[in-house]
Amino acid sequence: MDLLVAWLLFPLLMLALCAGTGLLVDRLTGRRLPAPLVVVAGFAVIVVVGQFLTLADATAEATTPVVAVLAVAGFALGSRGREGPLELWGFAAAAVVFAVYAAPIVLSGEPTIAGFIKLDDTATWLSLTDRIMEHGRDLDGLAPSSYEATLHFNLGEGYPVGVFVPLGIGSVLTATDPAWLIQPYIAFAAGLLALGLWSLAGLLSASSGLRAATAVVAAQPALLFGYYLWGGVKEVVAAALIAGLAALAVRLRDHAREAAALVAPALVTAALVGVLSAGGLIWALPPLLAAAVLVGRRIGTAATAWRALGFGAAVALLSLPVIVAGALLPPTSSPLTDGSAQGNLIAPLQIAQAAGIWPSGDFRLTPDHDLITYLLIAVVCAAAAAGLLWSIRRRDPGPAVYTLGALAGCGVLVALGSPWVGGKALATASPAIPFAAMLAIGSLATGGRALVGAALAVAVVGGVVWSNALGYGGVSLAPHGQLADLERIGDRIAGQGPTLMTEYEPYGVRHFLRDADPEGISELRRRVVPLSSGAMVEKGGSVDTDRIDPAALGVYRTLVLRRSPAQSRPPSPYRLIWRGDYYEAWQRPAGDDLLPARLPLGGRYDPYGVPDCERVRALARQGDLVAAAGERPLVFDKPPRVPIPATPRAIQVHARIRRAAEYEIWLGGSLRPSAELLIDGEPAGDVRHELNNRGQYVRLGSAALTPGEHLVEVRIGDADLHPGSAGDSGTLGPLVLSSTDAATTRLVDVAAADAGSLCGKPWDWIEVRG
Repeated sequence: MDLLVAWLLFPLLMLALCAGTGLLVDRLTGRRLPAPLVVVAGFAVIVVVGQFLTLADATAEATTPVVAVLAVAGFALGSRGREGPLELWGFAAAAVVFAVYAAPIVLSGEPTIAGFIKLDDTATWLSLTDRIMEHGRDLDGLAPSSYEATLHFNLGEGYPVGVFVPLGIGSVLTATDPAWLIQPYIAFAAGLLALGLWSLAGLLSASSGLRAATAVVAAQPALLFGYYLWGGVKEVVAAALIAGLAALAVRLRDHAREAAALVAPALVTAALVGVLSAGGLIWALPPLLAAAVLVGRRIGTAATAWRALGFGAAVALLSLPVIVAGALLPPTSSPLTDGSAQGNLIAPLQIAQAAGIWPSGDFRLTPDHDLITYLLIAVVCAAAAAGLLWSIRRRDPGPAVYTLGALAGCGVLVALGSPWVGGKALATASPAIPFAAMLAIGSLATGGRALVGAALAVAVVGGVVWSNALGYGGVSLAPHGQLADLERIGDRIAGQGPTLMTEYEPYGVRHFLRDADPEGISELRRRVVPLSSGAMVEKGGSVDTDRIDPAALGVYRTLVLRRSPAQSRPPSPYRLIWRGDYYEAWQRPAGDDLLPARLPLGGRYDPYGVPDCERVRALARQGDLVAAAGERPLVFDKPPRVPIPATPRAIQVHARIRRAAEYEIWLGGSLRPSAELLIDGEPAGDVRHELNNRGQYVRLGSAALTPGEHLVEVRIGDADLHPGSAGDSGTLGPLVLSSTDAATTRLVDVAAADAGSLCGKPWDWIEVRG
C-alpha cells in the first residue's frame, strides 16, 4: 500500500494540483498556454504561493488548503471554453520519464530513499519540509538537538524552501511521511522537465513520436539521473523550471504587445529563485535576455525596456520570501566560490559529463570504457550542434534559447563556483546537449535520411540508456526496514527526550525522531558528547554505549540503539521500551540524569570482557554491585579470532557451539546482491541490499544450534536485475554468532562482600547498584 500511495496516488495528486493552479493562471491572464506548460506554470504557482505562506507560523498550516482551493478554482474557471489540443504525446513522454526515474525504487519493492550512505542532504531536506509545513520559518520552542541545529543553520540563515513546498503539500494530502515521497517527487519533477522539452521540440510536431522520444531521452541525461540517485531534488526541479522558462520566453515573441503574457514567465522565474536563491537568476537571465531581443524586434527598444522593468518588479515581488529570509544568499558549509570545496565529490566533475553520457555506476568515477565514452560524447556534441543549426535555419529560436542559455548559465557557475557548485550546475544543464542532439536525429528522420538518423540514434540513445542502466545497478537504497523502525520509534518517544543515537544516522536525528529532541553521537549537535577517553566520535562513526562518558550519556533520557552483536546493554537505569528488527529504544525515568559508577568491559567486536579483580573490589567499596551477564559471541575474521576463509562470493566457517541456544548470525558491513545463509547445508536466512553506515552489521538469519561443530556458510550472489545489486559492497566482516544481545542480557545483583565472585568471568559491565 505504501508503494502505491507514494508512486501512484502522490504523483496523480501533484499533477492535479499543478494542472489546476496552472489553469487558474491561464484563465486570469487571458492566455491560452499549451497544456504541458500549464502544468509547469502551475508548479511554479505552488512554489511561489507556498513560500509566502510558510514565512510564518501563523500561516504555515494554511499552505495545503490554500493551494488546494486555488487548484479547484482553476479547474472550475480555467477549463471553461478552453480550446487547443491536450498534447497527449507530451504527457506520455512525461509518464515514460517518470517511470524511468521510478524504476530504481519501485523495482526494489519498497518505498525508500536513494543515495543512502552516499549523501546525507536528503535528511536535511526532510527536516526543512517537516518544519515549514507546520511552523514556517519560526524556530521558537525547539529544544537543543541535532534537528534544531540543522534547522537553525538552514532556515535560520535564509535557506530557500520553495522546492520543498510541493513535497510538503503532497505529504499532508496523502497523510504519508515525506521520506517515502521524496523520490516520487523528484521523479515527478523529471516528468515536468519532459513537458518543457516537449514544448521546445515543436519543430518535430509533424512526428509526435519523434518529438516525444526527444523529450524522453533528453530528460534523463546520465549526470542528472545520477544526481537523482543521490536525492538531488534541487537539480532536477531547477532543470524542469529552466526548460519551462525557455519555452515560455520564446512564446513572448508572438504575444509581445500583451502584458499578461509576462505573468507565467515571471512566476517560473520567481520559482527558480525560490529553489536556488540568486543562482536561479543566473539560469533565468539567458532565456529572458533572448526573449527581450525577440520582443524588441516587434515593439521596439523603449517599450521592451518598460516591459522589462515591470517584469523585474514582478519577479522581485514574487521573490520577497527569499529576499526577506536570506537576501538571495543561502547558507553553505563552505563558501560557494571556494575552489577546494568538493563536498561528497571525489574530484571536480568533468565538463564532458554535461553531454548526457557517462557509463559508470557512480558519476564521480571515470567510466571503465573511456575511449568509447568519449567517442559517444563527441558524437552527441556534434549532433547537438547540427540540431541547433537546423532549428535556427527553420527560424525556431526555442532550442537555441534553451540549449545555449542552459550552457551559458552552467558556464558561469562552473567558472565562478566551487567544484561542488559546478557539479550541480553540470547536472542541471545536462539535458540541453542530448535535447539538441535528438533534434538532429528528428531532422534526419523526417528529412528522408532515416538510416543516418537511426545510426545516430543508436549512439545517442544507446549511450544514455547504457549510462543509466549502470547507475540503476549501482544505486544505494536505504533499507526501508531501518527507516520504518525509526519512524515507529519517533511516534513512540515523542516528547520524551532528550534522545541520543549512538550511530551516524542523519535520517533519525534530523527527521524521524524530531519530536524527541534527538542528537547523534557523530552528527551536528548542541551538546558535547565525549567518550570516556575524552575523545570525540568523528562524523560518520558509531560507538558502543560503554565507551561514552557516563556524565554525557546520562543527560539523555532516551537512547535509540542499532541492534548489533557488539552493542552493550545500556547502564542499569535504562529499560527497553521498544524493539524492532533494526533498532531498540531504551529509556530511564525522567528527572534523574546521574548514572551509577561503573566498570565497562569488552571491546570493539565483543561486548563482554573479564574484569580486573582489583578494579571490581574498588568499585565494591562504593556499595553493592550489579553486573550484566550473557553469552560471549563467536567472532570470526578479526584477530585473535578464527579467520574467515573467504572467496569473493562465499564465506565458510566452522563454529564450535558450547551451549544449545537460538543464535543470530551477523555480518559486518553492507550487502548489495542477494546473500543466503546456510547452517550445516540448510537454509537459515537470506537478505538483499542491506546497506549500513560504518561500524554496523547485517543480520543474516537465525538458527537453533546444539553443542558441537556447525558449518556456517554465506553465499553471496552476483549482480542481477535488482536495483543496486551491481554496486560495491565494500569490506565485509566480521562474521558473528550471538545468542545474547543488549535486550536479552541478564542483570545479576551481587553484594559488596561477594564482589570477588565476579572475578574470572566475562561480563558486559559492572556497576554500583543505584
